[in-house]
Parts: sequence; structure tokens; C-alpha cells
Amino acid sequence: MSTFPRYFDYAATTPVDDRVIQQMVTCLGQEGTFGNPASNSHAYGNQARQAVELARRQVAELVGAQAQALVWTSGATESNNLAIKGIALGDISGRRHLISSRIEHKAVIDTVRQLELAGHPVTWLEPDSQGLIQPDAVRQALRDDTLLVSLMLVNNELGTLTDIASIGRLVRAQGAIFHVDAAQGTGKVAIDLSSLDVDLMSFSAHKTYGPKGIGALYVGERAHALLQAQMHGGGHEQGFRSGTLATHQIVGMGAAFALSSAEMHEETRRIGALSAQLLEGLLKLPGVMLNGCPQQRIPHTLNVCVQSPGFNIMSLSHALAVSSTSACNSAAGGASHVLLAMGLSPEKAATGVRLSLGRYTQREDVEKAIEALSECLAAQPTFW
Repeated sequence: MSTFPRYFDYAATTPVDDRVIQQMVTCLGQEGTFGNPASNSHAYGNQARQAVELARRQVAELVGAQAQALVWTSGATESNNLAIKGIALGDISGRRHLISSRIEHKAVIDTVRQLELAGHPVTWLEPDSQGLIQPDAVRQALRDDTLLVSLMLVNNELGTLTDIASIGRLVRAQGAIFHVDAAQGTGKVAIDLSSLDVDLMSFSAHKTYGPKGIGALYVGERAHALLQAQMHGGGHEQGFRSGTLATHQIVGMGAAFALSSAEMHEETRRIGALSAQLLEGLLKLPGVMLNGCPQQRIPHTLNVCVQSPGFNIMSLSHALAVSSTSACNSAAGGASHVLLAMGLSPEKAATGVRLSLGRYTQREDVEKAIEALSECLAAQPTFW
């Protein structure tokens, strides 16, 4: 691993915490908690079910929810699909209008687009120049036939924070359902669903030092009667998501969220100091500018444009593991849809670099990142 670049791509995925791995291993092998949680007639199944329910409580504690309101999924992408399609296909009130934004994760954008193709009218909100979806934009978009509003808590490319408390009040007053993709928020910002006007919220373990392949969807009371399952075959998870539960992954998600409950405050303080050091160092370099609001954001994610004609992100790959865009965009190719939506030209958006910090980032990593980018920009004129 010593030849690997410094890791600055925590927004794409996080390593599983060793303490989480230890808990997951207890669910594997013939001496472990390997039973099917749905097998109620013997001790093996009951033991597995108890482990699953403990994990459900651990996840619920971090986000201020009732444990029974959480439905296990394979990750935030499935949670987003279940939330959006499940409401759109389950409502019988005659409402069909959907609201989302052009800076959402592709798991939301592509899902909403599918419904748009199927005949649902959609309003696509534009961000302001700082990459924020303002409550007033939502207020103006709401209609009498609005069924669902879907917006993210933390933007995965910019790190900007959406004012979901204010937006939730507007959506609730209009009688619509509010879905929030919180994949990038858990363990980074305080979430209290008991005090928020949020009906559905998506989570993913692998953004919070848990395993890939497991996530959850919070289903509030208002959404519970409307939501329609998208995966059938046994009626598991209150009928919302069929399939044998992956006990080891669920236990891993619970353990990861429990660690975040205990350590989030101190971890965010430490990462905040490192992020401030990194941003200060980067902005001293010629041609580097911050994308997104400098105040309404989490410290974990920074997005900058490197405005130098000789710069190429691949020149950083030997020293830094960073992204030019989100992993979902990287898979599809092209400039960041988030930066384009903010009004950046395709040429300028193509110079975007996302650096995301996490639990294992150290001061020497930050110093190396500044040094590596400085070397790339040495003696190169700026433009724009």
C-alpha cells in the first residue's frame, strides 16, 4: 500500500472501519450468527434476527428515527429508487407532479427522469451560483398537484448543505411528500428525523465506514401508507423490500453508525481543521478557486477548479486519489453535471477536482496534497 497515492476520495467510498469488520466476522462461518433472520422456528434464525434488530436500532439512533421506520436495502441507490418510484406508483390522490434538482446524485436524477418519460410532470430546480437549492425556489415550484419533492442533504460533489428543515416545512404545508437523499450526511452532520418534516430518507453504509451493498430507507408515517414495494418475493421488511437479509452487512452498517454516533463530534472537529488547512493551501496556488458555498457546507468535501491550461487530473494520480467528478459521473464520462448546472462552461467544469477527507486523513496527507498540486501547476500561466 505504500506505493498507493494519498486517499482523498472519501465521498466516493470509505474503508470499512476495523472495528466494524470485527463485528461482521461474527456473522460468518458455522460458529457465527449465520442463520436466516426470517427463520423464526429455531435458535439460529432468532439469533440472526436479534442481530438485525440491534443494527436497526443503531442506525435509527444516529438519525433520530424510530427503529421500525427503517427498511433495509442494498444501498442508497435502491433506497432512492424505492422512495421515488414507490411513492409515484402508489399515490391515488391524483397528484403526479414531481420536483427535484439538476444537482442531485444520478440515482435520483435518472429515477425521476424515468418517471418523467412515463408521463409524470417534473420541475427541475436550478442551483444558485453557490450550488445551493434555496427554499424559495422550492416554494415557487410547488403546485396543488405536487406529489413528491426529492432533494439531497449534502451534495456529493460540492459538500454544500441543503436547508431541508425549511424546505420540509414548505413541502408539508403543501401536502406533498418530502424525500431526502442523506447518503453523504450520516456521520458528518446531525440528523434528527423526529424534528424534521421529512417523510423518506435514504442512507448508505459505505459512505460511513461500513460495508458496500447495504443501506436503509426511513419511511415516515405519511409515506408509509403510500409507498409501494419495488422488489417482490416474500414480503420481507414490512412488505416494502423482499429478499433474505444479509445479516453480516446489516450488522456492519449498525456498527458503523454506532461508531459515528459516539465519535461524530470529535471527528468533524478534527476534519474541519484539516479541511481549513487544505483549502487555505490550495487557494494560495495560482488559478485555484473553490466551487460551492464556502459557509453552508460540510468540511469533509472540497471542490475546486484548477484553472491552468497545462493541468490534467491524471497528472495527480501518482500522488493523490481524487475525483474529477462523482463516481456516478466518472462511470458515464463527461464533465460534472453539478458544475455545469451551476453555470460553469464545459471547459471550466472539466477542470473541477473533488478532494474529500475522512477518518484516516492526517496532516501529512493534507501537506502532500498541497505540495502535489503545487508541483503540477509550477510555472504554468493561469487563465479565466
